Amino acid sequence: MVVLAAWNEEIGIGHTLAELERYLGCARILVVDGNSRDSTVYVAKSSGVNVVCQEGKGKGDAIACAIKYISEDVEYVVFTDADYTYPAEFLPQMIRILDENPNIGMVCGNRFNSHFHTDRMSDIFYVGNRLLAATHNMLNGVSMRDPLTGLRVLRGSIVRNWKPKSKGFDIEVEMNHRVEDQGYGISEIDIPYRARLGEKKLKVRHGFQILKRMMIEI
Repeated sequence: MVVLAAWNEEIGIGHTLAELERYLGCARILVVDGNSRDSTVYVAKSSGVNVVCQEGKGKGDAIACAIKYISEDVEYVVFTDADYTYPAEFLPQMIRILDENPNIGMVCGNRFNSHFHTDRMSDIFYVGNRLLAATHNMLNGVSMRDPLTGLRVLRGSIVRNWKPKSKGFDIEVEMNHRVEDQGYGISEIDIPYRARLGEKKLKVRHGFQILKRMMIEI
């Protein structure tokens, strides 16, 4: 199962869905729309995927909404963004890692590797992300190179019936702890990171929200 939280992503969501279909075939895809004001819902429905509208706001709230649709037969859940930044071609490899390693509960795409292009992320967001990553690893004891990545594959058993507290972009921090609390390890693979299609939703103020979540999860 694939989950995409989307809000005003009419430019990127069609490309994202087409690439997911190319690499995952007939996988069930659920788009959780945050009451978009553009054609996001129309484009998604035209691609033949299921679309639900969240009642609240924010990425964390969207993921909480999606969890309600994770049935008992779902073995793995893919979380990715609808802006075409994360390449779907690495998902089969990520799923294979879970298949071969029963002690691993989540596989994440690490953006910050030798192939990272600084033009994909503004200086302030790059520095902020690296500072938050260092803080995350120091405070929370979950060692990850890219703890805020939006590309993840988790075992369905980990997220099924989970009730996340995060409402916004701090959901990734809480998700990292969810995996560890369930007794699983986390694996990362290097991925390229593309320039987003459409307007960037992450703002500087969200960094403080993420930092607050890290403090809560200590």
